[in-house]
Amino acid sequence: MRINVYSIEKKSRDNFSQIITNQKKMIQKYAQINEVSLFNKKISSAQNRDAIIAQESYTEAFRPFLKGYNIALHPAGKEVDSFEFSQNFDINTSLNFFIAGAFGFEKHFLKEVDSVISFSKLTFSHKIAKVILFEQIYRSLTIINNHPYHK
Repeated sequence: MRINVYSIEKKSRDNFSQIITNQKKMIQKYAQINEVSLFNKKISSAQNRDAIIAQESYTEAFRPFLKGYNIALHPAGKEVDSFEFSQNFDINTSLNFFIAGAFGFEKHFLKEVDSVISFSKLTFSHKIAKVILFEQIYRSLTIINNHPYHK
């Protein structure tokens, strides 16, 4: 299985990235994991103009990666528990997660993905959302592989 995490953010080296690096090592026992941070001059400029233009730039950056099974993380998405989340991993194609930039997703992008989920009604920073996502990916893989970590 191949898992891809796409996010609109500048790359950084901090304590959060160390946690994610450790989580990726654990995930790689079960699946290939790829983390892609997307940020360019067009996104930067769009974010300085207005929300609609910023959202359009996110969609443009994400659209080439809409192959396989696609899940957008969004506060208004369906809230799931770890067992429900793990059901997304029982597929024979790549699994792609999308985390939008500061202005969120365009409504029509959310209609293009296969699923929209929420970890909480709370809004998290990108860094915290990614840590939660990577932990839940690992937890899901242990669930479907009958490993006791998830208990």
